[in-house]
Amino acid sequence: MEHLTRELDDLLKKLKNEAEVRRQLQNLVSIYPFNKYEYIISNLLSSGVLTLDDYQTLRKEYNARNSHLHIFEINAPRTFGETWAQGHVHQLIPSLEKPTKQLDPEYSGQYDFYLDGIRIEVKASRGVDSTSVSSAMDLRLTDKALSSDSKKPFWMNFQQLKPACCDVFLWLAVWRDVIWYWVFASKEVESNQYYSPSQHRGSDGEGQLHLKQDNIEEFNNYKVKPENLENAIRLAKNRQDIIL
Repeated sequence: MEHLTRELDDLLKKLKNEAEVRRQLQNLVSIYPFNKYEYIISNLLSSGVLTLDDYQTLRKEYNARNSHLHIFEINAPRTFGETWAQGHVHQLIPSLEKPTKQLDPEYSGQYDFYLDGIRIEVKASRGVDSTSVSSAMDLRLTDKALSSDSKKPFWMNFQQLKPACCDVFLWLAVWRDVIWYWVFASKEVESNQYYSPSQHRGSDGEGQLHLKQDNIEEFNNYKVKPENLENAIRLAKNRQDIIL
């Protein structure tokens, strides 16, 4: 959205009635699907500052930059963290199995996937602007969604982590334009300097880890391309077995 806003602002400067349009924008009442962007684009088209071909290009580029914005529309945390995230991972790695007592006699719901004896836990978070006012009820998650190249501060919380209950963690970070994947041996998460072993009172063996703009690059060694996820899981299990 930052990129589109800058583009439209530059185009507004070319309008002969720029000042008038900007005054009208300040008092504009938006009711779905009519909003300030629709109003700006309609003015640009009618004035000839923006041609239909230009609009098509603008739209195509915006769609490319926001190909995952719809994921920010998932409101329920459980639906996002379990239904969407696990379904997405299974599409990428069809060989993953849902654990059962037959596959693992000790299974009791403590992890998400099973792969040739490897216990895998999936966690997901979304990149949102941490400077947004959290108490503003009119701010939707889509309004705070960031692109992967945004310079704005962000905050991702990977929570309810139970390193003792799985061999491998697979984490997803969803941005407007791309999804990042990290694969860890569970002991690598547990020993990480940013891991907090106590998420809340009484949560023995359950912790959390925050990723922010000032520490996310420290996890680059665990970042994996989607086509390499299965192999990365197997390699992480090998590391898990040799970590003391």
